[in-house]
Amino acid sequence: MSVFLIIINLIIFLLALMSLWVMAKKHVKFPKRVFFALGLGIVLGLLLHLIYGVEGQVTTQTTDWVGLIGNGYIALLQMIVIPLIFVSIVAAFTKIDIGEKFAKMGSLIFMFLIGTVTIAAIVGIIYALAFNLDASSIDLGQAENARSAEIADKAKGLTATTLPTQILELLPSNPFLDFTGARATSTIAVVIFAAFVGFAFLRVARKQPESGQTLKRGIDAVYALVMAIVTFVLRLTPYGILAIMINTIATSDFAAIWTLGKFVIASYAALITMYIIHLIILAVIGVNPVQYVKKTAEVILFAFTSRSSAGTLPLNVQAQTNRLGVPQAIANFSGSFGLSIGQNGCAGIYPAMLAIMVAPVAGVEVNLQFIVTVIIVVVLSSFGVAGVGGGATFASILVLSALNLPVGLAGVLISVEPLIDMGRTALNVNDSILAGTGTAKLTKQLDEDIFHSNHMDELTAQH
Repeated sequence: MSVFLIIINLIIFLLALMSLWVMAKKHVKFPKRVFFALGLGIVLGLLLHLIYGVEGQVTTQTTDWVGLIGNGYIALLQMIVIPLIFVSIVAAFTKIDIGEKFAKMGSLIFMFLIGTVTIAAIVGIIYALAFNLDASSIDLGQAENARSAEIADKAKGLTATTLPTQILELLPSNPFLDFTGARATSTIAVVIFAAFVGFAFLRVARKQPESGQTLKRGIDAVYALVMAIVTFVLRLTPYGILAIMINTIATSDFAAIWTLGKFVIASYAALITMYIIHLIILAVIGVNPVQYVKKTAEVILFAFTSRSSAGTLPLNVQAQTNRLGVPQAIANFSGSFGLSIGQNGCAGIYPAMLAIMVAPVAGVEVNLQFIVTVIIVVVLSSFGVAGVGGGATFASILVLSALNLPVGLAGVLISVEPLIDMGRTALNVNDSILAGTGTAKLTKQLDEDIFHSNHMDELTAQH
C-alpha cells in the first residue's frame, strides 16, 4: 500500500513540474514562476506533512525522490559558486580603464560592506536582547542534538587558535586547492587570488598593450561561457524551489517551529530593520530609495526564494547595470565581494543574535564589554562566508568559538533554519547592491538617466 501511495505522490510531483514547464513555454515571467513554485511547494509539502506525518515511511521515501530535484539544484548552485566568483572579479578588472583610480572605488565598496555588517551586528544584538532570547529555554530534540554534534565536530577543523592564525588561513597558499572548496575559507581565498590575477592583468595591459588586449578577449570569452552556464542553472530555479519547499515543509517539526517562533519573529524584525537602514543610507547619499526598491525587488525576491547569494549574482549585476545605472566594473566588484565579505544576514545579524542567545547557557554575563566583543568578532569573522547554504553556520562557528561559547549550540535552530535563511539571503544580496549603487553615486559614476527611467530591461534568467 505504501508503495502505491508513494507512486501517487510522485505522479503529483511530476504534474507540478510539468505545470512549471508549461508556464515557461507560455513565457510567463520568471519571478511569477518562482513565486508560483514557492506557493505550490508549500501546499504540497503541507499535504504530505498532514496526511502521512513527518517521520512516516511514505513521507520519507517521497521526499527522498523529490530530493533528487531539490538537492540536485543546490549541487548545481554550489558547482558555479567558485568559477563565478573568480571570473566575475577578474572580468571586473578588464572593464577598468588603465588611468582610472579604482582604489577609491574598491575602498568605498569595502567600507559599505564592512560598515553595514557592523550595523547589522548591533541590530541583531538589540533584537536578541529586546526579545530576551535564551538558548537554555529550548528543549533539544533528536535533530537538534544530531546537528549540534555535527557542528561541534566540524568546528574542530575550522577554528584557529589565535586571530593572526585565523587571518593567515584566509590567504590562498594553494589556489588550486581552494578552487575545489576544500577549506572553510576557500571562498575568500579565491577572491584574494582573483584580485591578484586582476592586478597582474592591469600591469600587463599597461606595459604590454597587445598582450593585454589578448588577455582581455580571453577573459571576456571565459566570462561569457561561465555566465551561460549560470543562466542555464538559474532557469532550473522554479523546479528546484518547488522540490526544496515540498521537502522543507513535509519534514519540518511544526512543534519546534512554534517553540522557536520568538526567534523567527526576532530574526525577521532585525532583517527588516536592517533593510530599512539600507534604504536610509541610500537616501542620505542622494539615491531615491523608492525607485531603488522598484528596480531591485525582482532580484531580492529571487534571492529570498532560492536562498543563494551566489546564484543571484548574475541578476544582481544585471539589475545594477541595466536598471540602476551602475558601471559594469563597480557592479561586478560589489556583487562578487558581497558573496564573501560582510554579508549582513548570514555573517552579521544571525551570529550576533546567536551569541547573545547562547551566552546564558555558558554562564557568560551579557554586559557592555561582552557586547562590544561580539560586534568586533562578528565583523572580523564576516570575511569568507560562502554565498551558498552553510555560510551562516560557518560564521556562527567562528563567532561562538572566538567567544569561548559552546559551538554545538549553533544547531539549536535547525528546525527554523530554512525559514530564516530566506530573509538572510535577501538581505545579503541587497547589501551588495547597496554597496555598488552607493559607490557609483559617491564617485559620480551613477547613470541618473537609467536610474530614474521607468523602463526596466528583463533579466537573463527570465528568458
